[in-house]
Amino acid sequence: MAYIEPAPIKDKENPLESMMHRFDKAVELLGISDEMYHILKVPRKQVTVGIPVTMDSGKIKVFEGYRVIHSTILGPSKGGIRFDPDVNLDEVRALAAWMTWKCAVVDIPYGGAKGGVACNPREMSAGEMERLMRGYTMALLDVFGPDQDIPAPDMGTGQREMAWLMDEYSKAKGMTIPAVVTGKPLVLGGSLGRTEATGRGVMVSALAGMEKLRINPYRATAVVQGFGNVGSHAASLLRERGVSIHAISDLSGAYYNDKGIDITAAIAYRDQNNGSLDGFTGAELISGDDLFSIAVDVLVPAAKEDVITRRNVESIQAKMIVEGANGPTSFKADDIINDKGIMVVPDILANAGGVTVSYFEWVQNRIGYKWTLERVNRRTDRIMKDAFDHVYEVSLKYKVSLRIAAYIVAIDKVSSTYKFRGGF
Repeated sequence: MAYIEPAPIKDKENPLESMMHRFDKAVELLGISDEMYHILKVPRKQVTVGIPVTMDSGKIKVFEGYRVIHSTILGPSKGGIRFDPDVNLDEVRALAAWMTWKCAVVDIPYGGAKGGVACNPREMSAGEMERLMRGYTMALLDVFGPDQDIPAPDMGTGQREMAWLMDEYSKAKGMTIPAVVTGKPLVLGGSLGRTEATGRGVMVSALAGMEKLRINPYRATAVVQGFGNVGSHAASLLRERGVSIHAISDLSGAYYNDKGIDITAAIAYRDQNNGSLDGFTGAELISGDDLFSIAVDVLVPAAKEDVITRRNVESIQAKMIVEGANGPTSFKADDIINDKGIMVVPDILANAGGVTVSYFEWVQNRIGYKWTLERVNRRTDRIMKDAFDHVYEVSLKYKVSLRIAAYIVAIDKVSSTYKFRGGF
């Protein structure tokens, strides 16, 4: 079954508005021209498709799907495919832009893209999911390509769906083309380390931030909101490095233990309980809202966008927020967070471990040679740490938060590349 990222707390703020607000701030600080501003702001391509799918009942249902190519200035566009009932064009546009900045921050030769289908995977059979993914692939056959646009898993999709996408695309092209998609099963050209890559990047970013704040990991505490692929791996890897995880959460609620949660036991319970923590006895059940008010060193939001908003930001007592999810903090909460003196390692930096290892998978597919797990992890850790250090230096230079500094780094890289390519 494909993993579906949990989101226990939800707000109706617009993720595109949050992205553009921060983008505008960085552009102003960089002194970008009006011409360049619009080149970087406007997506290169936006595709909306209707996908007729024969359901198990025999009836045909038409799903609406999207693919937004934000930029190809640095290279072929890269971004996941999200299957979720709340998928809409504004969300996909924001996520596509975030991918552009994310790839630029970690110095990967990709542009940004994102895709999505408005559907509810929890209410669909495996057969219905397969027909939907294959239909989506055929509808975007001219968009996808190993040198054009390279999709990957996102919320509601996983290795299984990427295998179907690769197969459908390969059949249409008359040859096996593993490099058209990343996040595949290992036997189909997937990379070792890909599953835990985003969580690993969160861990590296958290440790880098702790170093700057002079927090000893072996005396540190953390809360992880969202216990899916990203959150559970981030929690496990942080625990391995000494951090005590005091609370975790998923759709069933939040679970708190002031002596530290046994993350290995929590993961094992979830995997044996249909992907849910419901009924987990290794911690006390609390509400999802209470999760954010726990006094810890590190808060890791690893579910969906806009879970930290003006309505709950005042209650946050963490010294550092490390964003495992895309856009978990509304821009309206930024000033309050900064006033409280909380360091935020932003999403376009903290969760870039996933796209980093996706890039490694694509490279391995292109050269036809698999890397060892040790090599993948070593190179991922180096890229993530170097990116953090660069963003931190820029934050000091411009006297801005790490979030705005990350946008400055990314926008400067993309705009400079565009000029070198002879854009104008």
